[in-house]
Amino acid sequence: MSLHSEMAQPKNEAADTVFMARYLETLTLVERLHRLLLDVVKDEFERLGIFEINPVQALLLFNVGDNEVMAGELKTRGYYQGSNVSYNLKKLVDMGYMHHQRSEIDRRSVRVRLTSKGQRIQSVVARLFATHAEGLQARQALDLAGVEDISSALKRVERYWTDQIRYIY
Repeated sequence: MSLHSEMAQPKNEAADTVFMARYLETLTLVERLHRLLLDVVKDEFERLGIFEINPVQALLLFNVGDNEVMAGELKTRGYYQGSNVSYNLKKLVDMGYMHHQRSEIDRRSVRVRLTSKGQRIQSVVARLFATHAEGLQARQALDLAGVEDISSALKRVERYWTDQIRYIY
């Protein structure tokens, strides 16, 4: 790099410092929001007298929804990192919230889908999220453009992090 090109694009250390501080603040907020989401689900279930399943299991049921999916796909999609997907699936099957079936082609693969009991939990979580969406709009805390901006920004971070992981190997 020549002296001329270095002078043409001076390093703005103050801006870099501010960016880094905001980035770290955002990471902390994402972590906090995830834990808070689990607490919100837990509180709703306690309010309704549902004590048999935990918030991670409830979100797993919500995300499976009406689909039939490969058990391994849940982790591959990036959901439930840091939780033991196999353990939670086994518990949900044992408690009657999910049905599982081994693939005829590949006996190592297991397909899962919700039972009627699991669908009831999925509906509880869906209603909770619908209530939150309505409340955020009614209080003007967030509108459609705001949600789209947040989603777009988080998807860009997700793509960047995914690329970082891929290029490590």
